[in-house]
Amino acid sequence: MAASRYDILGLGNAIIDVISQVPDSFVAGHGMSKGTMTLIAEAPAEALLAEMGDTATVSGGSAANTVIGAARLGCSASFVGRVKDDTLGTLFTDDIRRAGVDFPTPHATSGPSTARCFILVTPDGQRTMNTYLGACQDLSEDDIDAATVEASEIVYLEGYLWDPPAAKAAFLKAARLAHAAGRRVALSLSDAFCVDRYRDEFLQLIRHRDVDILFSNEAELLSLYRESDVDRAVAALGAEGVLAAVTRSEKGCLVLAGGEPIAVPAAPVERVVDTNSAGDLFAAGCVTGLVRGLDPGHCARLGSLAAAEVIQHIGARPQADLRALAAGQGLRL
Repeated sequence: MAASRYDILGLGNAIIDVISQVPDSFVAGHGMSKGTMTLIAEAPAEALLAEMGDTATVSGGSAANTVIGAARLGCSASFVGRVKDDTLGTLFTDDIRRAGVDFPTPHATSGPSTARCFILVTPDGQRTMNTYLGACQDLSEDDIDAATVEASEIVYLEGYLWDPPAAKAAFLKAARLAHAAGRRVALSLSDAFCVDRYRDEFLQLIRHRDVDILFSNEAELLSLYRESDVDRAVAALGAEGVLAAVTRSEKGCLVLAGGEPIAVPAAPVERVVDTNSAGDLFAAGCVTGLVRGLDPGHCARLGSLAAAEVIQHIGARPQADLRALAAGQGLRL
């Protein structure tokens, strides 16, 4: 197998996050399910924006957040995702390249505008997301460069990408190319409602070994196996034989790497401000450890450290020096 050019290649929705801090009553009053993600059309998106009050606009997108986190931890990283040739598309491109991530996907010159995710952050730090996919939906197999995939140690895919049919085809092409080149494929389940929609297909990806590494939280895992008991769901995932990490908020995480699950505690947090991107940054730390050949427990501790940093401020991208934080905790990179 040839030496890798990238430690991680992320495929995902290129999105601009529009964030507003709101009371619980705002979420309930709009009939939203707190802590989840819902897809919306452009007109409802504009109507919601008009009611959100003061907002912060920052680059986001699940897989993009992960590859940026990995880059901040010292990984070489690239990202594939679709934006429009508009103001928000330029913002996304500038941000991800400034973070040290290659972003070669050309801007669309026609079609829908750059995607936006309207994130409502309640006082407990929970985020409720309403996403207009826009240009994201036009990601296709043509955007997957075989040479780049074959030169990437881990190809990281977000479950949200499974919604648009063309993006799903791109997802499968990247996984096929990666395995043919002896590379690994990681999948984040992304959201319990996403799993509800595509449960059987995600299970097929796992059981057919289209993915080698799985990231999930408890709610997503329960949905995947139609379970109400976390222990039974963890046992079911363990039986699949893939390397997996299940995040459990303040309870830390469980790592499944054969044998009994490894429990890893959460990193200390002074105050939870915004849980948006906690899972994305957890995956960033884990993937960084995996490409460095570190043991799964150590990888999970890196993930917990990165997740703890991002939930202590508004926005989905790290603000502190993650490498310095890791060194301060005695964690190797």
